[in-house]
Amino acid sequence: MRIGLFFGTYNPIHVGHLVIANHIAEHSDLDQVWLVVTPQSPHKKKQSLLDNYQRLEMVYRATKEYPKLVPSAIEFNLSQPNYTIHTLAYLEEKHPEHHFSLIMGEDNLRSLPKWKNAEVIIKEYPIYVYPRKLTESKTPALLEKDANIIKIDAPIMELSSTFIRQSIQAGKNVRPMLPEAVWDYLDEMNFYK
Repeated sequence: MRIGLFFGTYNPIHVGHLVIANHIAEHSDLDQVWLVVTPQSPHKKKQSLLDNYQRLEMVYRATKEYPKLVPSAIEFNLSQPNYTIHTLAYLEEKHPEHHFSLIMGEDNLRSLPKWKNAEVIIKEYPIYVYPRKLTESKTPALLEKDANIIKIDAPIMELSSTFIRQSIQAGKNVRPMLPEAVWDYLDEMNFYK
């Protein structure tokens, strides 16, 4: 099976995440997209995150009606901080029957050369890249022409979990930005207020 790994803290998962994940699941050669809930990104501060299992619960609720979208807690038991190369090695060992790819936005592609063992990731794994509205520096030239970089013509989604958290804290209605089951859970649990 061809599996695309869509990493994120999903704090919270929102309709932008779902649109991108579903678009790639439906319009690429991937069989499934695994939404990998990251307990701690090397680039994000841990204190702003909800509990790992609360974020996984939101991803589960958001994806339960999408058979090609699969929530994953694979990184929960790996050493911290999580590095993509370690997760990929672990998945290769646990699931030799699958072929893994990465899914990332253009913004992350630009910083990919700075990742731990980036050259191995770029050489060994297809990377599906969805567009972002960007103004800063361009994608490094060596990545532009790499055969493992697959540009996906997905909708541009300019929605962030940070914006949603800040809006909830400010008492704004963000219900249209979240899958209904996620909104219900956030509201019930009083998160981000």
